[in-house]
Order: sequence, then structure tokens, then C-alpha cells
Amino acid sequence: MYVKTHFRKVDNLLQRNLIKARIKEVKRSILSPKPLSSIQYYTGHGRGYVTEVTGTAETTPKSAVNKKEVNYTIDKYPQFKRNPNFKELSTGDIDFFKSILSPSGILLDDNGKNTDDLLPYNIDWMRKYRGKSRLVVKPKSTEEVAAILKYCNENRLAVVPQGGNTGLVGGSVPVFDEIILSTKNLNKIRDFDPISGVLTCDAGCILEVLDNYAAERGYMMPLDLGAKGSCHIGGNVATNAGGLRFLRYGSLHGSILGLEVVLPDGTILHNLSGLRKDNTGKCDMILNNYLLARKAVNVAIFGLNSFQQVQDMFIKSKEYLVEILSAFEFWDLESLNLLKRHSPKKFPIEGEYQFYVLVETHGSNKEHDDKKLEKFFEDMLETKVIQDGVLAQDITQIKDLWSFRENIPEAISKAGAMYKYDISMPVPVLYQMVEDMKNRLVEANMLGENKPVTNVIGFGHVGDGNLHLNITATHYDPKITELIEPYVYEWTEHGLGLMKPNYIGYSKSPQMINLMKTFKQSLDPLGIMNPYKLLPPQ
Repeated sequence: MYVKTHFRKVDNLLQRNLIKARIKEVKRSILSPKPLSSIQYYTGHGRGYVTEVTGTAETTPKSAVNKKEVNYTIDKYPQFKRNPNFKELSTGDIDFFKSILSPSGILLDDNGKNTDDLLPYNIDWMRKYRGKSRLVVKPKSTEEVAAILKYCNENRLAVVPQGGNTGLVGGSVPVFDEIILSTKNLNKIRDFDPISGVLTCDAGCILEVLDNYAAERGYMMPLDLGAKGSCHIGGNVATNAGGLRFLRYGSLHGSILGLEVVLPDGTILHNLSGLRKDNTGKCDMILNNYLLARKAVNVAIFGLNSFQQVQDMFIKSKEYLVEILSAFEFWDLESLNLLKRHSPKKFPIEGEYQFYVLVETHGSNKEHDDKKLEKFFEDMLETKVIQDGVLAQDITQIKDLWSFRENIPEAISKAGAMYKYDISMPVPVLYQMVEDMKNRLVEANMLGENKPVTNVIGFGHVGDGNLHLNITATHYDPKITELIEPYVYEWTEHGLGLMKPNYIGYSKSPQMINLMKTFKQSLDPLGIMNPYKLLPPQ
């Protein structure tokens, strides 16, 4: 008995040494560092780059937008009717806006002169909706925003507030001829306190610009998103974004200390006093935000053979990594295959596995945190919860590993027509939605070789049970839509915009919907702010 126990210990020690050797091997095999003399930040749809802390980035170069490719929303969806109470833009209105804004703060379709320049503002990121706005106003201050909204409210001119225009449900583009109020010129970082970590910035600041600004000062933003290179912090706050770091820092509202907002009638609410505020962002223009920046970081990617192993690993990660665990992302093999097809970057894990997990840690002692992560890696290999993995060794490799997860949506967008859904559901059945949708489409003879649906893909945030369900097809087809919707809305679906007001009843009770209507009516009695969105029509 003693001898057997002794040999068992020797075998276990040998196995641990082999595992440690494997960890060293995968460390060496990870992508080699790249020089950082010129950092380029990917900005989402259409490639653009941000190189300055207070700069801005076009999300869609006008050369990438062909007006013939996207039909007008009202032609595709004739059920939408323009509110006859809204005034049409006149010469007098244009003269007023010119009197309060600089020439760079106005983009006007003047007898067809600037039609192409207006397209990126009129067309949504999904290229599904296209408005007919003739005017984009780009204020640079709170006072200019207030003057614009006061005038529009008094003259019943409908307005669509627009940040980075990265939404997926048509919420940030006009339906008819609404004036677009862009936050692009509201892009200044106003103040940063290195002692408290409090950052004050304008609503039009790009998330990645803020994160890099904070990183230069030893801090980081508590929010991270795939669209961080183009989304604006105002939109992030308005939608209470969760994102990739939700597991550690929660949704963004937990980091907001105060807001300065302008109501639809032009009233300015100065609330930058440190009072916490909850804000829907549907009626108010968010201008300045106080954000609690946090310190940081290491990252690892693992290969697993089943979603049950993903769940087992998630449980173990909370046991092993406890206070330093900040992100736990997963994606399936189909996601990786699309990524490999459309990206030249070599994936660091050579084997092929059904699922992949990215784990990120945030702490204050790198040596301590790295040891915890390596111990976690060892034990997950030893217990065969994971089959392979890689650990980042520096900030460049951390960014490289994150890029594989963040570039999945871009790869999917190149695979043809997209049906994208953002669903919240219990973790044990998170991937079951993907499998059920595959079965549903196969049974309808729509998915498979030489069929219209080419892929059903799942990836997302395990920490808050958030699944990104993506279905790619050769073309958009009403039959495909009918098989998907409203089936997916039986779970909580993120985002309503123009696309889903009629489905809000799947996740909200009639009483809650009536309360939302009451709030909307009290803040925007004339309904000028982003009409036709969010709530079901009367």
C-alpha cells in the first residue's frame, strides 16, 4: 500500500513536470512581439485608425459605402409612416444652425452636393437601414447641443442622436428626414485625477482612445468591447454596456459618478457632482462622464472539447483566480474557422478543438497573478478540462490574443448576409441555443451544403450569460427570418432600436412597457428625440 502510494506520487510529479514543460513550450510558440513605434487601432466596420488621444475616427469611409447597395428603410419597410406633426427642414432652419455652429459643424445635402458624405451617417453598421437625412449637425459644446435641441423642440424638427454608429438594430440612424446630431466633435478629455482615477470626458470620445489614454497613466477603462475602436463613450453609457470585462467590473453604470445631459427641450442638467445616476440614454444627450478607471493584466487562450468543459473551467476559474478574474470569453470552432479564413494572423494553438476560451486577469501584483494563472493552467491540463493553451508574455501578446476574440464579428461580416442576435440566458443552456437553431434550420432544409444558410455560430461572455448568436447566409431571405424570429426572442434580447420594438413584449411585461412610455412622454412630450424606435407604435 505504501509503495503504491509512493509510485503514484512519483507519477504525479512526472506528469506535473511534463505539464510545466508544455506550458514553457506554448509560451515560446506564441506570436512574437511586434514593435510598438506606431500603434494602429482597429475601428470596426470599414478600416480606419485612431492615432491621437483626443482624435476621432470615421467608422465607415465614404468610399466603402455605395448608395445603391442599401435601399431606403421606408422602401423596404413601408409600414413605417412619417409623423405628420414633424416639420420638414427649411432654409430658415439651416440658417439658424449655421449661425450657431462653425462650418465644420454642419454637413448639408445642398442640391446633391454632399450626398456621398452623408451616407455613413444615414446607413447603419449592419447596412440594413438607410435614412433620408439632409443635415448632420456636429456641436462642440454642451451649450451648442442645448441650442440645437431647444430650436428643434420649438419647431418640431425630429432629431436622431448618433455616436459611433456601431449599433446593430437601426437605433442610431434616421428613418425619414430626421436631423442627425452627431457627437463626433464632442471628443475632448476634460480632466483626469491620477490619485482617484476619475476621468472626465465628452460623450464623443472613442472608447479605445480613452483606454489608451488611461493606460499611459497606469490605469485602464473598466469597459472593453469589440467595437471599442469606433464606439463612443456616450453610447456606451446610454446603453449601460457590459462588454468583455463585465465579470470583473460589472456594467458601465457602476463606474459612472455623474453626468451632464441635455433634455429634448434644451434644458441642461449639470450633474457632475459625484452623484450616481441611472440614465436610459434614449431621450437625453449624454455629454460629460466621470468614469472610474482601473489598474491592470494577463491573458490566456485555451482549447476545449465540449461546452460542458467550458462550464467546468468557468467554475474552476472562479475558485483558482478569485479576485483577479476579469474576463471569461468563449467561441466555437465555426467562429475560429471563419476567423482563419479572413485573417492572415496565425492562431497560436495548433490543434483543432470544439471550443476556445479566453481568460483575462487583472490585479496589482503581476508576479503573484501570473503564478496563479500558471497554476490554473497546469491543473486544467492535468485534469483534462482543457487540451491545450497559450499564455501571453507581454502587452503586445495580450493585445494579439484579444484580437482573435475581438475580430470574430469582422470575420463574420465577410461571410455573406448576417443575422445577428445578442441574447441573455442561463450559462448551462447558453450554447444549446446555437445547437437548437442549427437543428431548426436543418429540419427546414435551410442549413447545409448548397443551402442558403451557411453557418450558425456562437460566441460571447460566459460571466454574464451573454450569447452572440450569428447566422450567416448567401442572401437575406424572409423564410430564414421567420425560422429565427420570434423564436430567439423567447430569451432576453439586447437592443431594440428600429428593428425590435414589436418584440419587446417577450422580455417586458405590459406594465413595464407602459411605465417606459410614461418616462418617454414626460421627458420628450413632443416625441422629437429618435422617433419610431424602442417602444411599439401606439
